[in-house]
Amino acid sequence: MSTVLDVEHNACTGDAVEHDIETPNGVLHVTMRGSPKGNRPVILTYHDIGLNHKSCFNTLFNFEDMMEITQHFAVMHVDAPGQQEAAPPFPTGYQYPTMDELAEMLPSVLTQLKVNCVIGMGVGAGAYILSRFALIHPSLVEGLVLINVDPCAEGWIDWAASKLTGWTSNLVDIVMAHHFSTEELTDNQELIQTYRLHISQDINQDNLALFCGSYNARHDLEIERPIVGLNENTVSTLTCPALLVVGDTSPAVEAVVECNSRLNPTKTTLLKMADCGGLPQVVQPGKLAEAFKYFVQGMGYIPAAGMTRLSRSRSSSSSFTSTDGSRNRNLNSPLDGSNSGVLDNQARPQTMEVSC
Repeated sequence: MSTVLDVEHNACTGDAVEHDIETPNGVLHVTMRGSPKGNRPVILTYHDIGLNHKSCFNTLFNFEDMMEITQHFAVMHVDAPGQQEAAPPFPTGYQYPTMDELAEMLPSVLTQLKVNCVIGMGVGAGAYILSRFALIHPSLVEGLVLINVDPCAEGWIDWAASKLTGWTSNLVDIVMAHHFSTEELTDNQELIQTYRLHISQDINQDNLALFCGSYNARHDLEIERPIVGLNENTVSTLTCPALLVVGDTSPAVEAVVECNSRLNPTKTTLLKMADCGGLPQVVQPGKLAEAFKYFVQGMGYIPAAGMTRLSRSRSSSSSFTSTDGSRNRNLNSPLDGSNSGVLDNQARPQTMEVSC
């Protein structure tokens, strides 16, 4: 596979405008493409540690199928403090925001850019931040695509370092072990070299260390699966539709499965990508774009289109309800041969198995 790190062009090129947004917890660099379209949500992305919005999302958002989707939405790319291209170093003694504070920065961004609600797409640390944001401000989040999300509090740094047998466990090595499985680190040398150079040369290392430290000190999301008749009115969990995504050889598989077990099965879909590791948005942009298309179609947006890439292990469909409760949105599985629209509200989340 030929790997080209697409950081030269803004994802969804054309009318991208960069903003530095003041918030109560500091300044956020935000790249806005397009203007909010009526009552439609804006797609908001948040990247993982060691990346910025370009290196994390350009491959996906510049993919032809994804550009077809984004014709219907404005897109807002958020860079964590100090992680954007050419970011200056923070002053000595700077206190980096906690994960909760990073989530609390987002309402100010939405207010200043006149955005009413979003569909969030986050990877790793970004997925955690968007999950926390949705828990604190459910009315601002209409749906979530969470790639490699970890709802737990345990720090990955010690775990990653323990896996790096024979490596010098510096920051770059640890971040690489966060993104890639041992198999990928060994077998996919072109991809690994591309991202190793980006993480070590394009991201301010002191700023990166602060972001990593904040992620490593995160709290447990403290979400719990609602059970009808028992705790559905008392538990804390995501109330919006959620698509969880992970590659089948990703180091985040166990964490994503754990998150899946804590969410409402009638509003959650777990998507495991075959022959894919820690960066599905980079390695399999076509399949992720297709999955995202059907996710937003299930929420009542953009016309139905023929399925070309995904195959599902079984036929089913899920019922989604928007956070404002204004309408029910049925996601009829494009892979259901009958396409009958019968709702499948089984006691476990629906799992899409993607094969190459």
